[in-house]
Amino acid sequence: MAFGARRVFPNDLRPRVAIGVDLPFSEPGVFTPNYQTRDAIKNNLINFLLTNPGERVENPTFGAGLREYIFKQINLDSFDFIKEDIQQKISKNFNNVNVEQVQIVETEDANTIRISITYSIPNTGINDELILDFS
Repeated sequence: MAFGARRVFPNDLRPRVAIGVDLPFSEPGVFTPNYQTRDAIKNNLINFLLTNPGERVENPTFGAGLREYIFKQINLDSFDFIKEDIQQKISKNFNNVNVEQVQIVETEDANTIRISITYSIPNTGINDELILDFS
């Protein structure tokens, strides 16, 4: 039995096989395919985080519902709640994604919030960061 074996996604080795669709869409009606598992997972996370529960047809529980926090009074306590909420929802819906760190940075002057999520996929060597800006 091999220890420390690295899992390789077969479609990553086939350069002409598309795995998913890139976000954001480039033009109306045009979908740009992506060809690497790393990109597909990142786009799936973006789609999940920006979707509210109930928006997806046939899957009413899909979505993190981050937009519900946009018009609420936000302070440091709510940052902790949002961090825990993001971690729980990702671990529940993406069992192959390990969330390593969630950071929330507020810029009062610009009325923006930046959410940075650092994650990894075990045994694949995939480590990435996802940044979402809300203004």
